[in-house]
Amino acid sequence: MQVVKTNHRVLGAEHPNTLTSIANLSSAFWSQGQWKEAEELEVQVIETFKRVLGEEHPKTLSSMGNLASTFWNQERWEEAEELGMHVLEARKWVLREEHPDTLFSMDNLASTCTNQGRWLETIELGMQVVDMREGVLGGEHPDTLTSMANVASTFWYLGLWKEAEHLEVHVMETLKRLLGDEHPKTLNSMYSLAYTWKS
Repeated sequence: MQVVKTNHRVLGAEHPNTLTSIANLSSAFWSQGQWKEAEELEVQVIETFKRVLGEEHPKTLSSMGNLASTFWNQERWEEAEELGMHVLEARKWVLREEHPDTLFSMDNLASTCTNQGRWLETIELGMQVVDMREGVLGGEHPDTLTSMANVASTFWYLGLWKEAEHLEVHVMETLKRLLGDEHPKTLNSMYSLAYTWKS
């Protein structure tokens, strides 16, 4: 709080360092589950970025994504989805569909759909992310494997065991080859596959 006040006094309300310190304070509130305080600061940062940099600037969109996450953590699904969709569409237009930030937004939107029980949309978005990450990053990139594991878990919730197993085997075998049998990520993937077989 002291850093925010000092930056505000010395540099002004719209200086990048002031906005960064406000965003950092918001993250601290967010980490402690103080959603109201985090939300107030996030809205302040967004409004300032909109005025100074424009609505489609990457920093503005990133701040909007943070606010959508705050809504998500409060189970305010409709608000999270509306803002998340806005960020996704703007990032597609500004950064292109294959940009990591755009794909991150797609992942977030898929999570919002999951929490509303909209499984088919979750799978559709998740598979789009997997396909694009494979094309841009390759099939063995950690982000690609994480996206595959996310889609596999959606298949699991729907009782689509074969589809879940197919992705989980691929993730596990790739992690074994890249990280070894005893790496925590490999072990997690083994556990997921074992749980699918048990189910």
